[in-house]
Amino acid sequence: MTNTFSLKTANTILYCKKWQETVDFYKHHLKLPITHDSDWFIEFKLTETAHISIADEQRASVKSCGGAGITLALQVEDIAGTWQYLCDSGLEIDPVREHPWGADVFYFFDPEGHRIEVWSPK
Repeated sequence: MTNTFSLKTANTILYCKKWQETVDFYKHHLKLPITHDSDWFIEFKLTETAHISIADEQRASVKSCGGAGITLALQVEDIAGTWQYLCDSGLEIDPVREHPWGADVFYFFDPEGHRIEVWSPK
């Protein structure tokens, strides 16, 4: 037995008032693969070890924060291609800009108000 904080996977759970609209956003605009689906909780795969789940606050013990204080930061390889893909899917997103910490970045919001940051190193 080791005395470390050794993680195997990570899952961020977003509790939402606009549950179905938010599920549809991640399913149809971002086209994330589904790893678990129920009538009030859905889990999407981000990477082999990272997931994001959308929970209906009406069925959960935790309530929505309305997106306040949440940023999902997602690194991609092709920032321009990703930006164009998301624009073509009908999303309104900010233009790509250079961030002071040496990356190209753009932002948009899911229906619940969670900010999504997409970035790529320079």
